[in-house]
Parts: sequence; C-alpha cells; structure tokens
Amino acid sequence: GCGGADWGGALVSRALCGAPVSLGAGCMPISLALLIGVPRGLAAGYAGGLVDEIIMRVTDIMLSFPPLLLAVALAAAFGPSLTNAVLATGLAWWPWYTRIIRSAAAGIRSREYVEAARAAGAGHATIMGRHILPNALPPVLVQASMDFGSVVLTTAALGFLGLGAQAPQPEWGLMVAIGRNYFLTHPWVVVFPGLGILITVMAFNFLGDGLREVLDPRLGRARR
Repeated sequence: GCGGADWGGALVSRALCGAPVSLGAGCMPISLALLIGVPRGLAAGYAGGLVDEIIMRVTDIMLSFPPLLLAVALAAAFGPSLTNAVLATGLAWWPWYTRIIRSAAAGIRSREYVEAARAAGAGHATIMGRHILPNALPPVLVQASMDFGSVVLTTAALGFLGLGAQAPQPEWGLMVAIGRNYFLTHPWVVVFPGLGILITVMAFNFLGDGLREVLDPRLGRARR
C-alpha cells in the first residue's frame, strides 16, 4: 500500500498517497471544531445573559492561547498519533467558531421573522435550528474554508514534531521530518510533500476569499 512504500521508491507517488491522509487530517479537526463550537455559540447568542457570559468567558480563555501552541500542548498530553493530533487540533480551533456564530446569532435573534416565530409558539430549539442557524452559518463556513489550510499546516507541524502521524503513515509533515535528514543529497524527499502543504494552504485561502465574496453581499458591493 501507499504507507509501506520505501524511501527509494517514487517520491511523487508517495506524496500523492499522502494527500488523502493530510487532507483528512485537515477535514476532521474542522468538523470537530464546528461540532463543538457552533452549538455553544448558537446557545450563547440566542440565550444571552448568564448563559452567554459563561460560554464566552470560557471561549475567551481558550482564545488567549495561540491555536498552534494549544494543539502542540494537547497533542503532547494525549500522546503521539495521528488520531490524537486530529483531536488536539480540533479542540484548539473550536473557540473561533463559537465567537463568530455567537455574534451572528445575537444579531439575528431580534429580527422580525424570529419574533414572529416566537409569537407563533415555536420552541427555542425550533427557532435556533430553523430560523437562526441557517442565517448565521455563512460567516462560519467562510472561516472554516479559510482555516482548512491552517489546520492542515498545524497537523503537518505536529507530524513534523513527532506528535502526529507515525511511520509508515504517508503524512506530509512526517515525510518532511524524515526527509530533512537527506535534504542535502536528496532534496526532493522534502520538496514534494512541502509543495503539497503549500498548494493546499493557498488553494483553501483562495476558496475562502471566493466564498466570502459570494456569501457576504456587503463585501462584494464594496469591491465593485
């Protein structure tokens, strides 16, 4: 399989085999961060008061740590493996989505259609799920698409530090870490996985910019 290819084999093939592993290691932390962060932000923005205060104070404490530093600390505590690196990265990223969706939900909860739903007897769960969440999601989706490259870079950094993927997994960060020992004589061992990381980060940054223009009409008008 791809993971068992030796280092004398085709470097391009191994780097390509590392793409699903590295991209999956970017997708799963984002999904985990959204799963944790969105409900908390939605509850804080909708409920307000003490609920908002408690959730946002915890969120602010988490935001006081740089995501990469927090991911490294958590991965070191959990132990070296790709699964633990994914978990650590997801736990380091959720506060950003809590803050974004809380801000959006707080602005939407006083809209006329929300008040009308409340007057019609709709429950809190229905209002949050049917009326607030769909309208609060666009900025979160934009941020998630822009974060994807950073998350791939973070999981690659954990692999490079020995806290993420372990040999023989074909993960880009681990490949760069192993290849650095041969960089002077065989630079392509590092170049190909490094290019994979670079292209992924740039591609998702461009995707995030495009989504922001589509989903945020105000930005689109400002640029025109």
